Amino acid sequence: MKRDLINWLLQGDVAIQYQTHRDLIKSAQKTLQALQKRIRKEGWGVKYIRCRNANGHWGRGFYQPKWTNTHYTLLDLKNLGITPDNPEILQTLKMIFDREKGPDGGINPSGIIKESDVCLNGMVLNYASYFGVEQSKLNSVVDFILSQQMKDGGFNCRLNRSGAVHSSLHSTLSVIEGILEYSKNRYHYKLTELKEVELVARKFILQHRLYKSDRTGEIIDKKMLMLSYPSRWRYDILRALDYFRAAGLSYDPRMDDAFAIIAKKRRADGTWPLQAKHPGEVHFEMEKPGKPSRWNTLRVLRIKKHFNK
Repeated sequence: MKRDLINWLLQGDVAIQYQTHRDLIKSAQKTLQALQKRIRKEGWGVKYIRCRNANGHWGRGFYQPKWTNTHYTLLDLKNLGITPDNPEILQTLKMIFDREKGPDGGINPSGIIKESDVCLNGMVLNYASYFGVEQSKLNSVVDFILSQQMKDGGFNCRLNRSGAVHSSLHSTLSVIEGILEYSKNRYHYKLTELKEVELVARKFILQHRLYKSDRTGEIIDKKMLMLSYPSRWRYDILRALDYFRAAGLSYDPRMDDAFAIIAKKRRADGTWPLQAKHPGEVHFEMEKPGKPSRWNTLRVLRIKKHFNK
């Protein structure tokens, strides 16, 4: 790995510095702790915290508007690597779990649709587990997620709403990211069942070679090949590979095509670009589309390092 590329990453926001030290340099715990603590005090981290309203929400509430609402802001903060003990975040999470649960046990911000969204709840499980929400508050979310797995092994947010016959890569990845974070943080309620679900859902993604129809071999959606950040709810091949890295999995030949596509996206200067931005309101721009992206470069380098590619 070229040292000048590492130096370029270390010139970025403190969240990038922290994850570069953690995932690429493998620095000592003392260094990592000092960097992580800075995320809540400077750069992107403090910008997000300062956008929080007096009522404890971001945007206009838990799910409005995209992408400045509380839900996606908490996901962004988690993905920055901000320390889990942030008091403002913990206060907001308590409010969410006290007020936003639907009759089926899932977190449901809709006042009209009674059925919760499994994709949204996968993301909720992800950041709620990271920030240490009490086990008892997560139990009904776990039950809801388990009730939504489809016969092909994955998930689709339309299953309990308008109906679905095939799982969605978008929903499936959001759910297993949540299960992975739940497992990492030593939660225990129905953990064995969740791990079994995660295993089968991984096979669903690999069966599609990360982006192809399992029936025709055609590309499911060309947007899945674009390098975006933040990903929001949208699936893409880099996000999927980064999940497999975070889960500590070994290389699978069914990842070959996705790696080949990512390799072709590398710029002459050795970096990877930000290719796509999902339309919607944002608190601020972390990076500009078409320009070199520290987020994407960091994520590509760490999956290459993990899988020895």
